[in-house]
Amino acid sequence: MTKLTLLLSAFVLGIHCSAQTNGKMEHNFNNPILDHTFTADPTAVEYNGRLYVYGTNDHEQYLNAEKNSYEKIKTLAMMSTDDMVNWTFHGLIPVGQLAPWIINSWAPSITSRVEDDGKTHFYLYFSNSGYGTGVLTATSPVGPWTSPLDRSLVDAKTPGLGDCNVPFDPGVMIDNDGVGWLAFGAGRSRIARLGKDMLSFDSPFINPQAQHHFEANELNMIGGKYVYTYNLDWEDHADWKLSDEIPPRCCMGYMTTTSPLDSTSWTYGNNYMYNPGECEGTGWQHANNHTHLHKYQGKWYLFYHNLMLADSRNIQGGFRCMCVNEIEVDEENVHISMCKATNQGVQQIKSLNPFIRQQAETAAATEGIDFEQNQTPGDMIVISKTPFIKNGEANQGVICVRGVAFNKKSKYLTAMLKGHGTLSIHIDALDNPPVITLSSQSSDWKEMKSKCVIKGTHDIYFKLTPSLQFDYWQFK
Repeated sequence: MTKLTLLLSAFVLGIHCSAQTNGKMEHNFNNPILDHTFTADPTAVEYNGRLYVYGTNDHEQYLNAEKNSYEKIKTLAMMSTDDMVNWTFHGLIPVGQLAPWIINSWAPSITSRVEDDGKTHFYLYFSNSGYGTGVLTATSPVGPWTSPLDRSLVDAKTPGLGDCNVPFDPGVMIDNDGVGWLAFGAGRSRIARLGKDMLSFDSPFINPQAQHHFEANELNMIGGKYVYTYNLDWEDHADWKLSDEIPPRCCMGYMTTTSPLDSTSWTYGNNYMYNPGECEGTGWQHANNHTHLHKYQGKWYLFYHNLMLADSRNIQGGFRCMCVNEIEVDEENVHISMCKATNQGVQQIKSLNPFIRQQAETAAATEGIDFEQNQTPGDMIVISKTPFIKNGEANQGVICVRGVAFNKKSKYLTAMLKGHGTLSIHIDALDNPPVITLSSQSSDWKEMKSKCVIKGTHDIYFKLTPSLQFDYWQFK
C-alpha cells in the first residue's frame, strides 16, 4: 500500500458522524459541492470541457482536532464537473509528501497554459501556512503533481515586500497577453508579474492599496481589465475612503485597473458577497470569507465556503464546505453584482450521459460513503461505510446522481465491483423499489452485467451494502 493510499485511508475514517443526513439528499440541495468532505478556499480551472475545483482540505483538520485552527492540514482536495451538479471527487494532493519543507497547505489558486511540448501545464499555488506561498506543477489537472522548487516561491524573508509580512493566500492568473500575475498577502497585499517560467518574479511587488485588506486574494481578466478581489477585514469600516458605500465587515470586494504595476491606478468597484453568516435566508454561522470567480459554459459562477455542512450535522469547530451560486457580471462595464448565496445552489446545465462510463465517485449527494485511491491519479474507488448508522439503524451507503438522461432505452447495466455484497439501483426516489440488484461474491474486480430497462430523465440512486467496492458503471 502506497503512502498516498495510507493517507487517503486515514482521511476517509470518520467522514460521517452520527447525524448522517444532509440537505443535499433530503431536500435536493445542490450545495455544498461535496457533502462527504469538509473543504474550503476554492479555486478552479477548465480543461477539456470540465471544470476542476481545488480547495483546502479542512477534513484533515477535522480528523485530527476538535477545532479548525488549520495547523494539521497538509493536503489539498480535488473535484470536477461538467454539469455543475454532479461532482467527481478526485481525492487529495499530498502536498506534505511532495514538498516536505512546507508548514501547511491552504488556499490554492490554479492556472494553466499550453507550452512548447504541446502539453497543458498546470500551476497550482498554495499558502505555505501564513509564512509564504508555494507552487506545484502537473501536466494533468489531477496530477501526478510535483514540487519544482525546494522552498516557497515567496515568503516573509523575500526582499522587496515592505510591510507585507504574511505573503500567503495567493491568487494567480494569465492575462490576455499570456503573462502570469500573482497576488498575495494578509493585512497588506502585493501584486507582481511572474517570470516566463511561472516560478519566479520579473517585476517589483506593488501595493494596490486595498483598504481594510484581510486575505483571500484573487486575480481575473474581465472586459480587458485586471480585476483584483479580496476579503475585507472584520474591523469597523467607518474610515472607508475608496467608495461612497461603506462595505460591511468581512465581505468580498474588488478593484480594477488597466495598469497593474501602477499602484495608484487600482480603483475600488464594490463589494459582491457578504460574510456567510450574513447571507439572507441561509441560517449559516459566521465564518471567514474566500471566493473564486469563474466563467464556465457562458455563465459566471461564484465559488465560496461556509459552515452549511457542519451546521447540518451539528458539528462545532469551524469546519467549512465549498458552495457555488451564479453571479451577475457586467463584462462590458466590469461590474460584479452582489451574489445571492443559497442552500439550493445552481441549476444543472446539462444532463448526465449514462451510456458512457461514469466513475462511481461522481455524485450529487451521498450518505455513508468512503473513498480509496485507485492506481491512476485522480481516480477513486467507492466503498460503503461500515458501520453506517442513520437514526439509530444500520443503513447501506448511497450515491445519488441527478439528471441522468436515457434519451434511448437502456437494455442492461454494467458495473465494476469487488467484494461480497450487493449494489441496487433505484429510480427518482431512494425509497422506490430497486429496478435491478447486482450481487458480487468476488475477491477480485469483476464487471457485473444485468438487464435493466430505463427511459427518460431520472435521478439515479445506487445503494451499496457494507464493504462492497464500486469503481464505475455504464448503461448499454
